[in-house]
Amino acid sequence: MKLVRIALGAVAGAAAGFAAGVMLAPRSGAESRAMASDAVNDAWDSAIDTYERGTQAVNEKINGLRPDVDSATDELRTKVDLARERMDQLRDSLTNAVDEAAEDEAAADADEAVEIVTDEAPEAEETEDEAEPEAEEAEAEETADEE
Repeated sequence: MKLVRIALGAVAGAAAGFAAGVMLAPRSGAESRAMASDAVNDAWDSAIDTYERGTQAVNEKINGLRPDVDSATDELRTKVDLARERMDQLRDSLTNAVDEAAEDEAAADADEAVEIVTDEAPEAEETEDEAEPEAEEAEAEETADEE
């Protein structure tokens, strides 16, 4: 950017010096105007040529970088696709783990319920065993009372 400013300053200085020289030159007005016109036209043509060369150089640089950018973009897309696939796998794995944990928890709850019922069942059998002799005694007493 600084180099461009220096070049523009040099061109402007040269133009000002040229204009001062033409104006102070010992020629007629028509000759001086014709020379000035030719100089401006030459400068304009030179500026257009410089612009076209610069544009062409920039386009060549861009076209030279395009394959690298395209390959980097393709590589990045591939990595993103792989990352998405991995995320899908992890999501499926996590879903399966949560489902299995829920099943294990349900199975543990069911086992606990079975243990509770099993623990209470012997107590109920004991109560029935204790109740049988009492029932037999009551029957015996009823039979004795009836006789």
